[in-house]
Amino acid sequence: MPAIVLIPARLASTRLPGKPLAEIGGEAMIVRVWRRATEAGVGRVAVAAADAGIADAVTAAGGEAVLTDADLPSGSDRIHRALARVDPDGACDVVVNVQGDLPTLDPETVRATVAALEASNADIATPVAEIRDDGERHDPNVVKAVVAWDGGETGRALYFTRAAAPWGEGPSWRHIGLYAYRREALERFVALPVSVLERRERLEQLRAIEAGMTVASVRVDSVPLGVDTPADLERARALLAPDARSARDATEAPSKTDAL
Repeated sequence: MPAIVLIPARLASTRLPGKPLAEIGGEAMIVRVWRRATEAGVGRVAVAAADAGIADAVTAAGGEAVLTDADLPSGSDRIHRALARVDPDGACDVVVNVQGDLPTLDPETVRATVAALEASNADIATPVAEIRDDGERHDPNVVKAVVAWDGGETGRALYFTRAAAPWGEGPSWRHIGLYAYRREALERFVALPVSVLERRERLEQLRAIEAGMTVASVRVDSVPLGVDTPADLERARALLAPDARSARDATEAPSKTDAL
């Protein structure tokens, strides 16, 4: 199915104002995310920008950007508005939402998510990775996915939560905030009202679950670093510094828990 990747980005971040334009290794963070999404090779890539400065940075790097209303309430609403601008004729059946603050995103994660959607009857697909650090299992900032696995690498997401779940022995799964939607599913999702559990857990994807939409999950090995704070930004700069990358390449391939 023809796919398009849309990357919502805005400057008005509360914890790290201006973060899409934060410099990482000589490039704006949003440009690095655009490059990673392009490397996935799943289809056209465009940045859904809330601010002209973001669009200018992307186009200067050779990318595509579309300006959207700065007051839109969520990234999902932003990509929906951008989709109407960049693909008004509905040529793309799959819409991938890649967050603009994931500069270490593995392109394979994007490919795996799109493949999971195409291989399923689900409305939405999203990746998860096994939690290796027990501290993360109890960290409310790490979103957990409760998944009914099909015996392979994919399954059906039953719930998402900030609590430690499910209870008992066995692996726990960390949700990675990247989504592939069937186009009609995105249209339905943004038309739904904010749901009770979405408001309680502060997790937008629960709106889809409560409305009876199906969400496929796919296992991936790497967890991208999400940049939300100044400390996250410094970590991303260290991970993506040219000398750090060269040293890693000269020694060994990244481990499964590496963000690169």
